[in-house]
Amino acid sequence: MKKTKTYIKLGVLLAMGVHLTGCTDLDETIYSNIKTENFYNNKLEVNQAALRPFTHMQAWLAPTGQNGYYYHSELSADQLAWPQKGRHGYDGGDHFRLHYHTWTDNESRLRGAWGLMWMGLGLVNNAIADIEGLDIAKIGLTEQERTTLVAQLKVMRGFHYLKIMDLWGNVPIVTKVADPINPETRPRAEVFQFVEQEFVENIPLLPVTSAQNIGQINMAAGYAMLSELYLNAEKWTGTARWDDCIAACDKIISGQAGGIGGAPKLSPDINSLFSNTNDANPESLFQFQYSRKAGFTFDWGGFFMGYDNIKDVLKVGYGGWNAFVVIPTAFDAFADNDLRKKDWFLFGPQYKYGTTDPVLGTEEWDGKPFAYVNSIRRESEGDLTSEGSMAEGEENSGARFNKYKSGTLDDANYQENDYIIYRLTEIYFNKAEALMRKNGGTATTEAVALVNESRKRAFSAADWPTAQYTVSSLTLNEMLEERGREFIFEGKRRTDMIRFGKFTNGTWWDHKPTNDANKELFAIPANQRAINPNLDQNPGY
Repeated sequence: MKKTKTYIKLGVLLAMGVHLTGCTDLDETIYSNIKTENFYNNKLEVNQAALRPFTHMQAWLAPTGQNGYYYHSELSADQLAWPQKGRHGYDGGDHFRLHYHTWTDNESRLRGAWGLMWMGLGLVNNAIADIEGLDIAKIGLTEQERTTLVAQLKVMRGFHYLKIMDLWGNVPIVTKVADPINPETRPRAEVFQFVEQEFVENIPLLPVTSAQNIGQINMAAGYAMLSELYLNAEKWTGTARWDDCIAACDKIISGQAGGIGGAPKLSPDINSLFSNTNDANPESLFQFQYSRKAGFTFDWGGFFMGYDNIKDVLKVGYGGWNAFVVIPTAFDAFADNDLRKKDWFLFGPQYKYGTTDPVLGTEEWDGKPFAYVNSIRRESEGDLTSEGSMAEGEENSGARFNKYKSGTLDDANYQENDYIIYRLTEIYFNKAEALMRKNGGTATTEAVALVNESRKRAFSAADWPTAQYTVSSLTLNEMLEERGREFIFEGKRRTDMIRFGKFTNGTWWDHKPTNDANKELFAIPANQRAINPNLDQNPGY
């Protein structure tokens, strides 16, 4: 039977409102009526089909200016905010509602995230169906090669569902394109079981991680995903899976899943993993291989960079929207002798690159020396003491992002940074947390050693004796704090806060607790429920 690749098939899940314009920074080719056997003529075209869902992931997972998973995970938590800065940044109150946990089921950015993520899932389902149905003998593909490709896609499908389940909880389970047309909502525990099955059945079929398959869905990446799934199992299903989390972590730590250059290992310092030469860093387990030279740049400037005066500070060719800032209480969570506080942020007076010539402001501090401050209030108008608020920012409010560094315009590797999705440090932290929770919330010697192995990179040899954790000082609350410091800007904070019970009853800067457990899930967008009457709304909306 002939199978046809149609607009509906590529667009995927139109019943859920997915549209092809959601991935606006990717070139999209629409095939209105191309037969599958005419489209897949060789191995290259099969691989292209398998990789297409992967390239789409950057639109919703990486902080590249799309309103996807990253935006909602970070701006609803206690480290990053997008305050109004004078005449800029109110944007209809979107960022305010996210910060104060007052969002509704009619948020345009939430609709965008839903569309991007479900479109990605549809692209995965489409590729699986096509590749499973191919006459591989005609194109020179072996059965083993097909098995590996399909396993990679099914693990990718599990990853999509992991993140969708994280944001919305109870959602449909769909494995075929537009079938059914109006899928029904399934309980989160059932979605969890589906994700677990995808991982457990297919991770062993993945290629062992190596320098030859950097950026692919490989075995270390799969076990990292499984580790995250089990770490959150108690919150997502009501049943703890600490031993399973530890087992998944051990597959990576032991080297059984492979690694770039052999077994994975921690970077020797806090900066090399995020540098513009991080393509083959042995700490990385899963990454987007961006490259300016190849025309696919990791462009974090929109969300994270200030206005164009930042070009002179960093000697780069990009500015930004002056959007995300570090919440004052999050910046205060770093000790002054913590090297991450010095290296991962732009803070204080800003000078033209390589000089002591001050950069000047362009808005509230127009024509005056410019300095980032650890406050979000109208200091240009004389307010030097208030708590401030989301409505009272200025162009220099808050410390700023400097974790990834592009290098200067004359650097041979300028903007060659890859975006790291999972890294070995996270696996150390996941195992340490699971060990502590198994032990009634008290640290074990092994848990302390795992966290200290990472933390010691952030302190000088002289400061380390008093900075290192002990069994008594590494409490669960301190574990959450250290996760925040180590993984700041990496898109993980909301999930961590929910797991530690701090998301809806915590206080940070001007955010007061809602004490509304329903806010641990986002609303199913109203327009999606209008399209599909079988979508149930989450409680509280």
